[in-house]
Amino acid sequence: MIREGDALRFEGALDRAAAVALWPQVAGAAAVQRIVLTNVTTVDSAGLALLAELAARLRAGGAAPHFEGQPAGFAELCAAYRLTPDLEYPG
Repeated sequence: MIREGDALRFEGALDRAAAVALWPQVAGAAAVQRIVLTNVTTVDSAGLALLAELAARLRAGGAAPHFEGQPAGFAELCAAYRLTPDLEYPG
């Protein structure tokens, strides 16, 4: 994960191993508006959980994070968990 101004850029596979390694960095993220996934090759349910928690924390802090890019598996997992592409539950 790379911080670039108002963006967090993720790269490679966003799977269980990556989620465990990234959690300490993500937990302290603030003032992020964009979550860039264009260089993520695949995402599993653990990666989706990490991203959903990140988005929820940012929204709780007053941000409106926007996701850029959809790695393999992202849309299917969002549909399976009934999440919007911005990882919110539809109201």
